[in-house]
Amino acid sequence: MKMELQENVLIIIRGNSGSGKSTVAKALQRRIGRNTLLIPQDVVRREMLWVKDGVGNEALPLLQNMVQYGMEHCKAVILEGILNVEYYEELFSYIKREFGEQVYAYYYDISFEETVNRHKTKPNKDEFGEEEMHRWWRDKDYIGFLPERTLTKDMSVEEVVELIYREAFIE
Repeated sequence: MKMELQENVLIIIRGNSGSGKSTVAKALQRRIGRNTLLIPQDVVRREMLWVKDGVGNEALPLLQNMVQYGMEHCKAVILEGILNVEYYEELFSYIKREFGEQVYAYYYDISFEETVNRHKTKPNKDEFGEEEMHRWWRDKDYIGFLPERTLTKDMSVEEVVELIYREAFIE
């Protein structure tokens, strides 16, 4: 018997800088296939709008609009980033209200030391360092009102991608 794939799901991948969110999100997009919208918070906030992060930042309405567009026009939406709960609570409230059962959220709960070590292997390792990462650090920054599955340092990119794919797409 062939399994049917669900469509029109929103996947949120969050965690501190250097945890592996972007790598997993890109690999997951390839695993899901075409017509999958990947929304990297850093690209929207830092590159497209060039705004500072914080409560009420100008990226919030654009992120909300992009999520809405993706849910209307794509088979899947992947929203990834640090997405600090204090700053993005409004976005998460909107997502819960509009897409509740279609949302699959994941949070990398990894030590600060591990994120620093992972950052040292990235192409952008010279753009910022441990001091900035410490300033951005939020320990156990769970959303609270959306169920989030915890991802750990022992899980490989491939394992995380397959976990999310199975949970979000296979009934």
